[in-house]
Amino acid sequence: MFKKYLTLILTILVLNLSFSTFALAETKAEKEAKFTQKVKSEVTKLGVGNESKVEIKLKDGTKLKGYISNISEESFSVTNDKTGAITEVPYPNAKQVKGNNLSTGMEIAIGLGIFFGAIFAYAFFASRS
Repeated sequence: MFKKYLTLILTILVLNLSFSTFALAETKAEKEAKFTQKVKSEVTKLGVGNESKVEIKLKDGTKLKGYISNISEESFSVTNDKTGAITEVPYPNAKQVKGNNLSTGMEIAIGLGIFFGAIFAYAFFASRS
């Protein structure tokens, strides 16, 4: 029974990967605009206030650590916890944003872990009956 389910799942995964379409190459400006929108989205998800702890890497190599104190259409502000210094960061200047929320990859990994754990538990208990 377990082999049937495993075979079915693997078959679905292989078919899904084999029929997926590949994105066409984007220009550098399109990639930067897309990345800027992603940064803006992540910053907005984190929100404003002392609970929105972030670590920001800028394209010039500067690292900022603190919390998001202001979000506007063109930039966001990071306040250093220790010094209270406020740094305004335009979205295109951010290279990496690390916040206190779970990333999409982590959410997918947790979901897959629960899914395969449930399959394993079902197979284990079904074989004992």
